Amino acid sequence: MSPLQQNADIDLMKQVNRQFVTGVTVITALDGDSPKGLAVNAFASISLDPPTVMVCVQRTSNTHDCLFRADHLAINILSTAQMDVVGKFASKSADKFADLDWRPGPYGSPLIERSSAQMEVEIRERLQASTHTVFICRVLHAAVTEQTPMIYSTGKFFDGGALTPLG
Repeated sequence: MSPLQQNADIDLMKQVNRQFVTGVTVITALDGDSPKGLAVNAFASISLDPPTVMVCVQRTSNTHDCLFRADHLAINILSTAQMDVVGKFASKSADKFADLDWRPGPYGSPLIERSSAQMEVEIRERLQASTHTVFICRVLHAAVTEQTPMIYSTGKFFDGGALTPLG
């Protein structure tokens, strides 16, 4: 097999991925009456017309099956005021919503207070991609706040409002 056809080493891919700057999101949904969620950095806009986004979730995640069954989910774009939230949702905690300020969106998905922006979406497609499910979603509700977004790169969190413009 030529070097171009070999799979990249997992540790190398982790290093490569850490060089990419991403926003920090918490994806939430209701599992019956119980709110569920997890921290996700694999989120992207696909289209503005119609407003369509995608979220990728590892199938071994404790929240995956809830999301897979759901019709709607929320995408909470975290702010710099939410280091407590990112820590909670990146963990395997049984009740990530304990002592968390949130409210149901128009379609019931949990919207987390203090977020920089929020969306509630309808899941339109579920695509299996190796170890993950890619959720293709139509945006039904969106809101933006004055909170500065949190960003992630090189294994650390940063203030998205403190970036130095180039040029």
